[in-house]
Amino acid sequence: MIFGTRGYTHAALSLPQPDLAILRKAQRGDERAFSIIVRTYETPVYNYVLRLVQDRSLAEDLTQEVFLRVFQGLPKFSLRCKFTTWLFQVTKNRVLDELRANERRPRALVAIDDIAPLEVLDAPVEQLEAIDTLWRAVDDLNPDLKMALLLRDVVGLPYAEIADALEVTLATVKWRIHKARDEVQLALAREGITYGVAGTAEIAVPAASNGHL
Repeated sequence: MIFGTRGYTHAALSLPQPDLAILRKAQRGDERAFSIIVRTYETPVYNYVLRLVQDRSLAEDLTQEVFLRVFQGLPKFSLRCKFTTWLFQVTKNRVLDELRANERRPRALVAIDDIAPLEVLDAPVEQLEAIDTLWRAVDDLNPDLKMALLLRDVVGLPYAEIADALEVTLATVKWRIHKARDEVQLALAREGITYGVAGTAEIAVPAASNGHL
C-alpha cells in the first residue's frame, strides 16, 4: 500500500498458489505436506484475521481453526479451483461466525494501539503517525468493506479471487473496495493528513514466515 499525492494506492502484491504435488500429498493426509502449506499461508491469514477481530489471542485461535477446517476439507477440495480463494473463503466464514457471536456476547477487545502495525520502510515520525491514523480508519470500516479492502491491499488477491472468496459478484467487490478507500481517505482528510510527492511512505507486507506481525 503506498501513500501518494491522491491518498494511497495498492502496491503490487501477490500470494502464490501452493505447489500442486504438495497440495495433492496434503489431500491424502500427509502432515508434512500440510505443514508446508500452513507455513506458507499462516502469516497472511493471521494478519487478515487480526485486523478484523482486533484481538491477538482470538486471531491466533481463529487462524488455527481455519487451518483445521482446511485440513478437514482438503480431501474434497477441487484442484480446478485456486487454493488461496478457497482458503480465504474458509477464513471469511469463520470470522463472520465469530463476529456474529460477538454481537450476542459483548467482549472486551484489546486497545487498537496493542495491534502491531505493518512494517514501515524508512518512515519519519510524521508518516508513522499518518499510517497509524490510516489503520484506525480501516478498523472503523464495516466488515464487508474491511474484508474486501484487506484482501486486496494487504493479502494481495486479484479482484476475481476476492469475489469468489467473499461469494459476491465482481462488481460488488469493486464497489466495496472503492467505497472503503474513499472512506479511509475521507478519514485521513478529517485529520488534516495530506501527501506530496516527497511525502510518500510505503507499507510492506512481509512474506509468510514462522512469526506473525
